[in-house]
Order: sequence, then C-alpha cells, then structure tokens
Amino acid sequence: MLTAVTVLFLAIYALDILGLFFFGIHTYIMVYLYKKYNTNCDTDPTRTLSLEDPNLPKVTVQLPIFNEFYVVDRLIDSTAALKYPKDKLEIQVLDDSTDETVQKAANLVAQYRAQGFNISHLHRTNRVGHKAGALDAGMKESTGDFIAIFDADFIPDPDFLLKTMSYFDDPEIGMVQARWGHINADYNILTKAQSFGIDGHFMIEQVARNGAKLWMNFNGTAGTWRKKTIADAGGWEHDTLTEDFDLSYRAELKGWKFRYFKDVVCPAEIPAMMSAYKSQQFRWCKGSIQTAVKLLPRIWKADLPWKTKAEAVTHLINYSVHPLMIINILFSAPLLLMEYWSGFSFYDLPLEVLSGTAAVLSVGSVGPLFFYAYSQKTLYKDWKRRLVYLPVLIMVGTGIAVVNTRAWLEAVLGIQSSFKRTPKLRIEKNSDSVRERLKYTVPLDFHVVLEFLLGAYCLFSVALSFLVGRPYIVGFLLVYGIGFFFVSFQSFREAAWKYKASQEEGASQEEVPQEA
Repeated sequence: MLTAVTVLFLAIYALDILGLFFFGIHTYIMVYLYKKYNTNCDTDPTRTLSLEDPNLPKVTVQLPIFNEFYVVDRLIDSTAALKYPKDKLEIQVLDDSTDETVQKAANLVAQYRAQGFNISHLHRTNRVGHKAGALDAGMKESTGDFIAIFDADFIPDPDFLLKTMSYFDDPEIGMVQARWGHINADYNILTKAQSFGIDGHFMIEQVARNGAKLWMNFNGTAGTWRKKTIADAGGWEHDTLTEDFDLSYRAELKGWKFRYFKDVVCPAEIPAMMSAYKSQQFRWCKGSIQTAVKLLPRIWKADLPWKTKAEAVTHLINYSVHPLMIINILFSAPLLLMEYWSGFSFYDLPLEVLSGTAAVLSVGSVGPLFFYAYSQKTLYKDWKRRLVYLPVLIMVGTGIAVVNTRAWLEAVLGIQSSFKRTPKLRIEKNSDSVRERLKYTVPLDFHVVLEFLLGAYCLFSVALSFLVGRPYIVGFLLVYGIGFFFVSFQSFREAAWKYKASQEEGASQEEVPQEA
C-alpha cells in the first residue's frame, strides 16, 4: 500500500520528469520552426545602404563599459571603424568604471574627437541601475533617432549599420538584432562548450521565433533600437538583471515588432574562465526568471495569439530546466532504494509500462543533443567532427545547474542581489594566457562546495545502482557527476591562480627598498 510520503515523492518526481520532457520536446519544435522559416531571417543584399545615401538616419552608438581595461581600446577602435557618415554617427562611451579604464577611455575618446568623430565619454560616479542606468542616462543626451548597442566584448563589423538600418523603413519595426559570432571558440574546453550553446540560441532559437513571427528578445548587444520604441515601452528599467529581456517583452506588449538576421554576425569574446562564465549564467538565469515573474501576468492577460503566448512563457521560464535537473539528480538514490523504504518499486510494473515510459522519456532527453547538433550542421562544413564536443556541452551545462538553481530560487523568492559583470580579458588567440590577465576575477563562493558534493552524490548513485542490480541510469549520472567535478575543480583552480598571483605581487613589493 502506498503511503502519503510515497505518493508525494512520486508526484514530485513525475512533475519533474514531465517538466524536463516538456523542455526537451520544445527543442524539437525550435528545430522544426527553424527549418520552415529560416529564410525569413536572411538579409536582402539589395537593401544594404550606401554611404552616399542622403536619407541615412542619424544613429547613436552606445558602448556601456565598467572596468574594461583589457578591451576598451578594441571596442572603441572597432566602433570608430563603422562605415557611416561622421555627421550622422554619434558614439557614446558610457563609462561606469572605477579603475584606470576611465583615463584610458577618455584618452581614446579625445583622440577620435580630434579626428572629427562625434564621440563623447560619459563617466558616471555612481552605478545606479548598472548597465540599464547607464543606457538610460546616455539616451537622455543622445541625438540619434536610433540607438545601436555594443558591449565591451564585441567587435562590430564595419558594415553593420549599412546592412541593418534599411529595415527600419517599416514603422512597426522597433529593434533589429544580429547574430553573435566567436573570436575565441577554440581557446579551451569551456569556450568550446559555450560556443555550442550560443550557436544553438542564435542560429536555431532566435531564427525559429522571429522567422515564425513569434516574440524574441534583444540580446543586450549587437542590436539597434528605434529610440521611440524604447520610450514607448517605458524606457530602460533596472528591477531585473536582464534589462534587455525586460525591455524587449515590454516593447512587444506595446505592439512593436523585431527583426533578426542570422547572416549579420557580430564577433565577440567568450568568457575563458569558469568564474566569469558562472557569473554570466547567474545573471542571465536570475534576470530571465525575474522578467517572467514581472511580465507573465501581463502577457497572459494580453490579447495575443495562443502560439505567441505559449512561446513567450516557455522562453521566459526556460532556465527552469536547471532546478529540474537538480531535483532529478537528488531523487536518483531514493528511487533506487524505493522498495526498501516504501515497499513500492517501479520494476514491479508491467514491462510494457516501463518500456513505454522509457521510450517517451528518451525522446525528450535526446532533444537538446539533436538541437545543438543541428545548430552545428547549419553553421559549419566540418559539423560532424565538431560533434565530439557535444558531451562537453552537456557536462558543462549540468555543472552550472547549482549556480543557476540558486539564481532561479532568488528570482522566484524576490531576493535581491548585486549586478556582477562578466570580466573580459581580451583572450583572442590560443597563445593568450588567462593567468596573466587576472586583474578582474570573480571571488570564489560556496557554490564550488555544493558542486563537488553533487559530483560525489552522482558517483554514489552510480555505485548504488550496481549494488541493487539496476544500472539503468549510470550513463547520465556519470556525465552529471563529471560535469559537477569539472566546474568545481576549475573554479578552485582559478582561485588558486589569483591567490598565487597576489602572493607573488606582495612578495615583489616587499623586495622593493623602502625610503628611510
């Protein structure tokens, strides 16, 4: 006889499996929509604007930065290289820095101003609203009717504006987004895994949504806004950690439409350190769930087609897959021992039921693998060779489930946290060393302990599955365990680099003779 505890346990597990299955099936839907509508996200070469066109609109380019000593020169140089009439291009360096980046940026701005560029250095002495606050402050002083935004780790191609600005001739278009590229995807295992994830989002998801005329989001950089759209949507707000996601959906609730182009690529630097990647993921996860909490009621009540609502909801809560993964892992050992503590065993069910359930769940679990593999197929001629890195993506994606589960819980519970930037180190070539660029690092936190413990728990569950004679879940537990150990080890390793560097710096300072 099933007890109340057993029923509750099974109900939670069933909901968890159904949630994971739902997100797995969603990846197939994204691939289907991509295949059907991908041509809608290609630019028309005949619409590329000419520099001689007298009707070119005035554009303000905003460069939000905070302590970007390594990359600020690359960012400003690439922006100044944009092919656009100087009298119709305004560049704003929105600088919230607190270190020597301020002077470096000011010097670069002065140099380009002397060359005739309309470029300004707007330095704030406070970080009210963080990036959203800086963008809002810059917009109040901007003179362009359109605002292009590039983060510090991006390198816009010279023809970026000429390729995209013509699409604003449709008065309903409020934003145009380009695809992110990579300048250091092959630097290490971590950057390789991230490149897979970015390719999946930008090549499949964004194309599927925009091509099918569903809602999509501005990705915070490598995109251009109609200034009127930002104002109409309520402006930049900073009550979430993803001001870009928030503004996007508020604008779409107002009826504005977006365009996305997969063949306009803006190269960017991928975080090469685990601490930076985890910080970025925490912000993206928490911000998207904060946006869901904030906007889902309005979206649900809005007069929208059911397909638009369904995809908007799924998009906003997509990071929920991480707490679902943690629950699934934690339930592994109790499930293996269930007949001992409850008297009930799944394996007492008819074979047909077990095999049917396993088949359905397998279809869902393979979905993400198919999704990311397909993104590689659409982008690279050697895509089959690249698939060897798919397990690495799954491993890293599992390993960050701890930090993202915390982010998810904080967003749902309304717990506030400070905005943590993603350090950019100008890692462009394989010969570049992150150990030599530790000026900006994210401090070690308690997540590494939980990651290590979860890795150990996965190995315990593997051993347990053999002991009870049911090694059916060994495969995914091993991948999960390796993922947690990898993320934990890499975090400790980077912290050790920083500690050693600080010790060596302290020792070298002690060796300098002191004046009497």
